[in-house]
Amino acid sequence: MSKFGLYNKFTAVEGKRDALAEMLLEASKSMEELNDCELYVVSLDDDGSDSIYVYEVWSDENAHQASLSMEGAQTLIQKAKPIIAGVEKINTSLPVGGKGISTTSQD
Repeated sequence: MSKFGLYNKFTAVEGKRDALAEMLLEASKSMEELNDCELYVVSLDDDGSDSIYVYEVWSDENAHQASLSMEGAQTLIQKAKPIIAGVEKINTSLPVGGKGISTTSQD
C-alpha cells in the first residue's frame, strides 16, 4: 500500500491566525502517538496573511481518515471551527521517501 501525503491551506478569520496555528500545533502533538502519522508539519504563510499550511504524511489514506474520527481530533476540530474562514486542499501525493519518511515497504 502506498503512503498518503496531504497538503492543506487553512485560512483563519482575520486576526486569529496565531490562535489557529496553536490549535494545529496541538493537533501535531497528538499525532506523535500515532505510528501511522509520519509527518505533520504546520507552517505560516511568510507574507503575513491569515494562511497556515499543513503537510501530512500517513502510512496510507485509511489511516488519515481514521485519525479524523478520533475523539481528540473531533474535539479540536469543533474548537477550531469558529476561527477557520476556509480550508483548501492544495494537493494529495504518494510520498516515496526522504528525510523523516520511512522507506519500509508496506505493500
